Amino acid sequence: MKIQIILGSESDMPVADKAKKILDEFDVNYIIKVASAHRTPDYLKEIIEKSDADVFIGVAGLSAALPGSIAAHTTKPVIGVPVSGKVNFDAILSIVQMPPGIPVGAVGLDRGDNAALFAIEILSIKDKNLTKKIKDYRKRMRDKIIKK
Repeated sequence: MKIQIILGSESDMPVADKAKKILDEFDVNYIIKVASAHRTPDYLKEIIEKSDADVFIGVAGLSAALPGSIAAHTTKPVIGVPVSGKVNFDAILSIVQMPPGIPVGAVGLDRGDNAALFAIEILSIKDKNLTKKIKDYRKRMRDKIIKK
């Protein structure tokens, strides 16, 4: 099982780094590519069509059309991560306000970590080892809070 992360631009890498940290912790395979929904639409389509990923994560700011563009080319789950900047509200709305029939899951601004966890939860439907890892992860979070 694999996750395909696509960034709208190289400047979105700090958000992808949050996802990478979680995916590495859970030992989930992933690949990261940069492709713009507007500047490289043919390349984006090619990445999606050639990908053997089970889940896609699209990371984008500004108009944040990338997750929707990914979803237009696949029937696999797509999770959108809006990137903060000068137009936060636009980025959020571009991801959550998808037209009927082309859904995109959404997480909060810059929440690459939550996107990775959401993708892992999707994969855990067929992988009981991931289910156990998620339960253990949540227990560690709980224990850390109680300890404080």
